[in-house]
Amino acid sequence: MANSKKGIIATWVSIILNIALFILKYWAGLLSHSVALIADAWHTLFDSVSSMAVLLGLKFSNKPADHRHPYGHGRAELIASLIVGILLAVVGFNFLAESLIKFKEQAPFNFGSVAIWVTVVSVVVKETMARYSIIIGKNIQSNSLKADGWHHRSDAISSVVILIGIFLGGRIWWIDSVMGIFVSFMIFYTTYGIMKDTISILLGENIETDMKEEIKIIGSGIKENLFLDPHDFKIHHYGNHSELVFHIRLPGDFSLSKAHSIASEYEARIVDKYRIGVTIHIDPVAEE
Repeated sequence: MANSKKGIIATWVSIILNIALFILKYWAGLLSHSVALIADAWHTLFDSVSSMAVLLGLKFSNKPADHRHPYGHGRAELIASLIVGILLAVVGFNFLAESLIKFKEQAPFNFGSVAIWVTVVSVVVKETMARYSIIIGKNIQSNSLKADGWHHRSDAISSVVILIGIFLGGRIWWIDSVMGIFVSFMIFYTTYGIMKDTISILLGENIETDMKEEIKIIGSGIKENLFLDPHDFKIHHYGNHSELVFHIRLPGDFSLSKAHSIASEYEARIVDKYRIGVTIHIDPVAEE
């Protein structure tokens, strides 16, 4: 619960700061008639919407397991990550369309000192938010919070691009539209990363080689002169909780009590090291 509280606090901080930044950016964008800055403002507002999805995911994922969901509700966080990705894609397509229209119409813009200072503030605040969210996300093993952090970072990078456009805008009429298009593709790239990682976990990933080898080493120390031959590993991720299932081989003449004792000790050692759920299936081997 303490980890969940950290994630919820980080998400609320993101929501509040994003709303404040949206107001500043949108105001500066209207003053300068900049589609790139207005697009960046909406990008920031949608950061708040995605953070709300993360907030709901964090709260729901911590609900205890019940008879309908025996492995808990941890995957609610992954659903929240998918929502973040979908919202980002919608925003990206919208900004791309607006930028192309403005390029075609050669719409004028007029960057001033307000736009410069607002953009600088945005870069600093968004990168700070990104680092904060990613660090907390890694600390509490929250994929959705890490995704939200990268969402913040994409916003910071897009603001840097817009800042470059502000300084070049006086000499190149099309710079604002091109910067808007660039921001759109930055959003698409961030969307791709979030969706790829989240869908990969939902579809199921193979156990990491290092983890498999370490589990084999743990097994070699369970009982002297007994080769357990751990194999057929399967791991399932449920948000911040994972379930590992694999097989071992034991002599067929072992009593049920003895076989169970060996498997239980093996499970306990793995749980102690990795803090995951473990289930071991025993394959009997006939004595030669």
